[in-house]
Amino acid sequence: MTALHGHGRVTSDFLESLACGRLHHAWLLTGPRGVGKGTFAWLAARRLLAQAAGPPVIGDGLDVPSSHPVASLLDAGSHPDFRQLERLEKPTGDLARSVTVEQVRGLQALFGSTPFLSPWRVAIIDAIDDLERAAANALLKNLEEPPANCLFLLVSHAPATLLPTIRSRCLTVRFDALGDADMAAALRGAVPDANDGEIADMVASGEGSPGVALDRRGLGLAAIDDDLVRLSTEGDPTNQVRSALASKLALKAAQPRYELFLGRVPTHIAGVARTRHGAPLGEAIRLWEKARDLAGSAVGLSLDPAAVTFELAGYVAALAGAPAGRGHARG
Repeated sequence: MTALHGHGRVTSDFLESLACGRLHHAWLLTGPRGVGKGTFAWLAARRLLAQAAGPPVIGDGLDVPSSHPVASLLDAGSHPDFRQLERLEKPTGDLARSVTVEQVRGLQALFGSTPFLSPWRVAIIDAIDDLERAAANALLKNLEEPPANCLFLLVSHAPATLLPTIRSRCLTVRFDALGDADMAAALRGAVPDANDGEIADMVASGEGSPGVALDRRGLGLAAIDDDLVRLSTEGDPTNQVRSALASKLALKAAQPRYELFLGRVPTHIAGVARTRHGAPLGEAIRLWEKARDLAGSAVGLSLDPAAVTFELAGYVAALAGAPAGRGHARG
């Protein structure tokens, strides 16, 4: 069973609300992608439904023994009082662009009938950010007039993009990035064959998110960071480093690594800026702003990866105090 690492405050708040009978009908679970919001939703749903149906669950966490009859039903995907909405898989194997209005309307079968196993019904939407507009409006009707003893667990990576009327009807719960110890524990559970060095590398690359760390595994983060350190300390007067990076990251197969590079450049420049004062600090901040803006728009605007890589690497090289060589990205 998937384990939740960290987020003890959120867990204790949920269990206290459940024990006191003051459980808000809609929890909006926000925070960085990959830190455990979806895992919490799944475990919280299991605990609530198991506790409500019996036999009682012993323990002060969210864990429910796999032998519990409710856990068995949930694991088999056959619990009659539970639904989970997410983007559906298309025949091509890709995920649909959004959660559809038909999926949300399908919740009426859950909330419009008498619960089967206990007074409670639970719906998870992971992620609510993926709802098409009509689906969001359909969900709003359920949130405005919730049936008795229902719980919505709504995962959101970007709550600012949601309808204000949806946010106003939810209890917003923030999930923070994990510390290194919780990161390491989560990654050891996810990748039991990884050695200590691999775990340490993933902790460093994940920036507090086990999901991000797993996505970045095998993308060569250390090599990218080595190139950035070299650029920011030695510059690149012959364009050799920049051209090599641009050629490698322009390949279609390198798209995940290219997107990782886009995120690492502003982070690296910010790290250098924190070591500077006066005019050098001002210049580093200027370079960080330029890198942030370019990296943030590169994918959405379908900018040429080679040109973007070359330009961003130039901003890093400028930190060395000497201008990088002139020229254009190759490849």
